[in-house]
Amino acid sequence: MSACTTDLMTNHHHDFIHHPITSISDVLHTWQQRSKRRAELAHLSDRDFHDVGASWSDFAYEASKPFWRA
Repeated sequence: MSACTTDLMTNHHHDFIHHPITSISDVLHTWQQRSKRRAELAHLSDRDFHDVGASWSDFAYEASKPFWRA
């Protein structure tokens, strides 16, 4: 699984005002990355969570969020 960046955890509403075309591309890319990361979380095993000292419930909320929500 890839590392999450702060950009994936940021909403981009303000960016549309200043650079609409670039911002749309950036937002679509961010949404795609969020969706991919959350799908990866959903497919991790209990052993994977145990390896990082967590449980499925620790990640269930993040994995269930829609891609557009930071």
